[in-house]
Amino acid sequence: MRDLKKIACGLGVASLALSACTSGQQETELTASGLNPAAFDSTINGKKTALYALKNPNGMEVCITNFGGRVVSIMVPDKDGKLTDVVLGYDNVAQYADTVNSPSDFGSSVGRYANRINQGKITVEGKEYQLPRNNYGHCLHGGPSGWMYQVYDAEQPNDSTLKLTIVSPDGDNGFPGTVTATTTYTLLSDNTLDINFDATTDKETVINMTNHSYFNLNGDPSKEAMDMVLYVNADNYTPADSTYMTTGEISPVEGTPMDFRTPRAIEETVNDTTFNQIKNATGYDHNWCLNTYKDGKGDDKTVAASLYSPKTGIFLEMFTNEPGVQVYTGNFQGTGVSCKHGVKYPKHVSVCLESQKYPDSPNKKDWPSPYLKPGEKYHSHVAYKFSVK
Repeated sequence: MRDLKKIACGLGVASLALSACTSGQQETELTASGLNPAAFDSTINGKKTALYALKNPNGMEVCITNFGGRVVSIMVPDKDGKLTDVVLGYDNVAQYADTVNSPSDFGSSVGRYANRINQGKITVEGKEYQLPRNNYGHCLHGGPSGWMYQVYDAEQPNDSTLKLTIVSPDGDNGFPGTVTATTTYTLLSDNTLDINFDATTDKETVINMTNHSYFNLNGDPSKEAMDMVLYVNADNYTPADSTYMTTGEISPVEGTPMDFRTPRAIEETVNDTTFNQIKNATGYDHNWCLNTYKDGKGDDKTVAASLYSPKTGIFLEMFTNEPGVQVYTGNFQGTGVSCKHGVKYPKHVSVCLESQKYPDSPNKKDWPSPYLKPGEKYHSHVAYKFSVK
């Protein structure tokens, strides 16, 4: 058996107090996805990290680390009943924490603000705040030290539930207000991974949390997976410029490669360089305006998006109360970095379905508001239901 803990200890982690090497410890039993929990037993910035496994009566297993609130593996049965890991990631906490050699948002609970904020500027109660500019001059996913690189406090009350809590102080990455946020993962008996994001603040701020899992339903993440069939329940999307920033327009998908209202293989249009939106992003990295969101409310009982693998028969349905979903086709993958079980992921090996407020909503006043005031409660819900067909 490979000693993944020793491998993790041999990886340098920049600017982090990482101590996971303890001699004389016995190897622990591997998870169904082949992970060694000992490789996640560490201390980062003075806080303990671990790997938590959720299970249901069907044999489904979801592994999560409290470092960044990250989903590390999801084991679901394929059409032949074989358990298959359907998300990308690493097999040790050291790589997740290494922002220099293997930076990633694999599986993370993103905060304070998922996606991009134009030039990293927001105005709250008449005061302008400058946030980190870590992506083409914009603030992406809360900045370079956003919540995906922080350690959440973890509580696992039973085999199917994990509650993660983070307290983000006033001024964290430039954002106003002390925010207390929770991410609660629940694995349901119908093979649904149910995720609830909740938060409060002591000063007005903006918040937009999401899960950033990279789904590959084909069962072989060493190969491109754009043969997966995508459905998005949206008549409109928000175009972006060459820096991935939304322009403020809301445009119809009708007659464009953005139209997934009828399910179809992503490979049909993912390389369509005649369409500037795809050309600029070298694939899909866009927000769709969900039809399930109307009059300020989201219908999380109706399918917002789905993904299907003809190879394995695995079918994923997404439900959310949010107004948008960011579909990302792994356009920046193919880095040559060895990931989970030593696999080097190619470009276009996965699809992210990120529930969210529209990108740059703090600066687009007509879009659904991301502002949260003291006394209010932020609540965002997304569910990923797995089946076969």
